Amino acid sequence: MKKIVLMLALAASVTGLRAQQTEGDLYHGLTKKLTFDRMIPPYGIEVTYDKTVHIIFPSAIRYVDLGSQNLIAGKADGAENVLRVKATVRDFHAETNMSVITENGSFYTFNVKYADEPLLLNIEMKDFIHDGNEVNRPNNALDIYLRELGSDSPKLVHLIMRSVHKENCRHIRHLGSRSFGIQYLVRGLYTHNGLLYLHTQLRNASNVPYDVDFITFKIVDRKVAKRTAIQEQIILPVRAYNYTTRVAERRDERTVFAFEKFTIPDDKQLVVEIREKSGGRHQRFIIRNEDIVRARIIDELKIQ
Repeated sequence: MKKIVLMLALAASVTGLRAQQTEGDLYHGLTKKLTFDRMIPPYGIEVTYDKTVHIIFPSAIRYVDLGSQNLIAGKADGAENVLRVKATVRDFHAETNMSVITENGSFYTFNVKYADEPLLLNIEMKDFIHDGNEVNRPNNALDIYLRELGSDSPKLVHLIMRSVHKENCRHIRHLGSRSFGIQYLVRGLYTHNGLLYLHTQLRNASNVPYDVDFITFKIVDRKVAKRTAIQEQIILPVRAYNYTTRVAERRDERTVFAFEKFTIPDDKQLVVEIREKSGGRHQRFIIRNEDIVRARIIDELKIQ
């Protein structure tokens, strides 16, 4: 009899502890209550088993987390900024959630429930993200810091590139190439918090449009002995602002590239090359280390 009473008392104690934990009252150590102004309000979406919900974001998707196995999600083939979401089981009852981080450093959160016929099958999220100047920033548009951008948020990197493009100053006049009516040149080099910004211009003075196949940035040896393998190091930009793949006749376009900080050894050089698609009006020029180390500090530029 005593053993039964002891077991009942233990069961009651465990039940009480679980109830206390469920209510969120039990903490070990000093805690501070989270207030509602710290909360990121989620958006509500509906999913179903027989149809796919597509969510279009303003920039490429970097991270997706699903709250339960009742959901399946993935980027649409060939589209970096479109997420497709479906239910893996029919008529699941418990509400779940989903979180998304995009390349521009924005964080989105959703509460997800099942519906036989979802009200919205194609959702555009672009209106919820903007440059932060004209209107107040929404609660879901938080700055997420990405590894390749170091200590600068994607939002700040975007504003810096936009400011460089808008100011359109040319303080470099010796870097570039021109032939066949096409000119590709560097207008400026800037640096901020370990990132290097390269402001380029592609000018088409001919009567034939120029279609860009690709642009490469690679560090190569200045002099290569005969029968020696060429050592190349490809430098990939982490961001590009106003990247253009076609320049119409008698027009010009400018692009700002952002790179992780790098320098060039004395025996090497940076080769910048642009190739024309289905054409031969390729351009190529060289940037040396003395050009890189003279990059202007971006703090002197008014960021708009």
